[in-house]
Amino acid sequence: MSETALETALIPVQERHRFDTARLEEWMRAEVAGYRGPLQVEQYGGGQSNPTYRLTAASGRYVLRRKPPGKLLASAHAVDREYRIITALYPTGFPVPRSYGLCEDETVIGTAFYVMDCVEGRVLWDQQLPDMAPAERGAVFDAMNAGIARLHQIDYRAIGLESYGRPGNYLARQIDRWSKQYRLSETERIEAMDDLIEFLPRNIPQEETTSIVHGDYRMDNMIFDAAEPKIRAVIDWELSTLGNPLADFAYHVMYWRLEPALFRGLAGTDFAASGIPDERAYVEAYCRRTGRSGIAHWDYYIAYNMFRLAAILQGIMKRFLDGTAASRKAEQSGRRARAVAEAGWRQVEALLRA
Repeated sequence: MSETALETALIPVQERHRFDTARLEEWMRAEVAGYRGPLQVEQYGGGQSNPTYRLTAASGRYVLRRKPPGKLLASAHAVDREYRIITALYPTGFPVPRSYGLCEDETVIGTAFYVMDCVEGRVLWDQQLPDMAPAERGAVFDAMNAGIARLHQIDYRAIGLESYGRPGNYLARQIDRWSKQYRLSETERIEAMDDLIEFLPRNIPQEETTSIVHGDYRMDNMIFDAAEPKIRAVIDWELSTLGNPLADFAYHVMYWRLEPALFRGLAGTDFAASGIPDERAYVEAYCRRTGRSGIAHWDYYIAYNMFRLAAILQGIMKRFLDGTAASRKAEQSGRRARAVAEAGWRQVEALLRA
C-alpha cells in the first residue's frame, strides 16, 4: 500500500470482529464525556494484532482498539497497557491520541477495549516515500528520529509510569519472553530461530539504561500531518514497557538492513539521491539528540530485533492458521518469519567473524 490517508484503510467490519453496536453506544454515553449519537462503526484494514475501528458520531470521530476474539497468548494484546501509556503521555505533549475510557467488561463487545481520539492525517506505508521530493523525505525521517529520541528522554517516574515495567535485565526478559511466545506459536522448524534462541541470551550486553520504549516504533505506526512532515500521533503501543532505549531504537533502525520486499525495508536504497539518511547518519542524529557519543554492541541489538520481529511474525502466522488474525494480509506477513530470522542470524555470523 502506498502512502495514504488513514480513512482509505477503512473496510466494512469483518464478520469475526462484529459486536453489538447498541451495547457499545450505551457504554459510550456513560463513559465518554460529551458523547452524542447515533453511532456508526467501521474497521481499519491495517495492522495485525488488535482489531481497530473508527467510530463516527454526532459528537465527533473516535477510535476503538480491542483484544481480538478467540484463544490468545497470555501476555499478548494488552489494550489496557496501551490505554495506560497514552493516557500518561498525552499531558506531556508527546504526540499520542487523547484517551477517553477503558472497558475491561467483556460483556459489552466481547473483549476488553479502549476508546481514544481519532487523529486525522496520513499513514505512510512505504518507507521509500515514492511520492515525495528528497527534502520532504529527509524531513519525515528527521521527525521520526526526533520523536523516538524525545520518547526515550521522558521521565517515566514523573508521569506515573514507574510500575509500567521492571528496570534492568530488559534484554534477558525480552529474549525469554519472545522465545516462549515463538515456541507457543511455532508452526514449522526454523533453524535460524533455534540458533538465535541459543546465542542471544548468552551474549547480552551490559546496558542498564531504562526509559519508556514503544516496542514497535516504525513509520506506519505514526499518523503524519496531512500537509507537512510532522508527526501528529504515534500509535500502536501494545508492546510498550520500561526497557532499554538502545534496543528500542535498534528495532526502528533494523529496517535499514531489511530488503524492501521482505518487510518494507530500506536495504539497497540510494540514500544520497533519495534524501533518506543512511543508517550511520540516522544513528548519529539520535546520539546527538540523546547526548550519546555512540552505541556499543549495535549489531547485537539489530540481531536481537530481527529475532524479535521473526517471533512476532510467527505469532501472526499462528493467528492466521487459528482464524483470529485481524489483518487480511496476515498470511503474507506470517510467512516472512523465516526470512527475517535468517537475516538475524546473518547479523550474528558477521559479529562472530569480526
